[in-house]
Amino acid sequence: MLDAGRAAVVLTSLALAGGTLLVPSTSSAEPVRVAQARADKIAGLKAAFADKGVPYPAKELLVRSFKKERQLELWAGDGKGPLVLVRSWPVCASSGDLGPKRRQGDLQVPEGIYRLDKLNPVSSYHLSLHVDYPNRADRIAGKREHIGNLGGDIMVHGECVTIGCIPIENDPIEELYLAVLDAGLRPPIHIFPARLDAAVLQSLNVATSDPSVRELWSDLARVQRAFDERRRIPRVVVDAAGRYLVSP
Repeated sequence: MLDAGRAAVVLTSLALAGGTLLVPSTSSAEPVRVAQARADKIAGLKAAFADKGVPYPAKELLVRSFKKERQLELWAGDGKGPLVLVRSWPVCASSGDLGPKRRQGDLQVPEGIYRLDKLNPVSSYHLSLHVDYPNRADRIAGKREHIGNLGGDIMVHGECVTIGCIPIENDPIEELYLAVLDAGLRPPIHIFPARLDAAVLQSLNVATSDPSVRELWSDLARVQRAFDERRRIPRVVVDAAGRYLVSP
């Protein structure tokens, strides 16, 4: 979804061993919506982290979205041990069908392994976090299928309207925004068609005749399982064919 409020937070990237740290630029004050969110939500957010035994700000964050179940999860960790589930919110609206986003205007929510790479404090949808779609896997798929415009402007945002984004209403987006901003991270967001146990994966595969979609779902099931088994963020790479591989 095109986010008309384009003025994203200015961020400075610092290369670190564990990834890229995003540091808010020095400015006189926080944007109005962020300041109000902090006043309203920070005490409860810190309490939620404390209840799970996780420091705030967290050293690690992972966001997971499940399209069929319409859920968004926030996992957090101390950088040493397993991550814990801190928050789970309903995705309040959806568009498109199960399956990946492939082109501009198809109304699809992407499926794959991404990062939340930009924060927008003046979003048309209250607050928003930008998903870095299309990624390498999407670009390879687009080239293979001769698709010129893959689309973009995919956000996790407030309010409750979507043509391809992930809306979670305003109270949840305030908490998610603060957790990401204060951690200074570009956290991964794993967007799945569903909770991919063996039975669900089999039923999904029956519902599509597209072998590339079946391959994608099989890859994402392995990513999902790798995290579920260890509660550590798996290292995922994309090979030359555009397949997601879980790296040891």
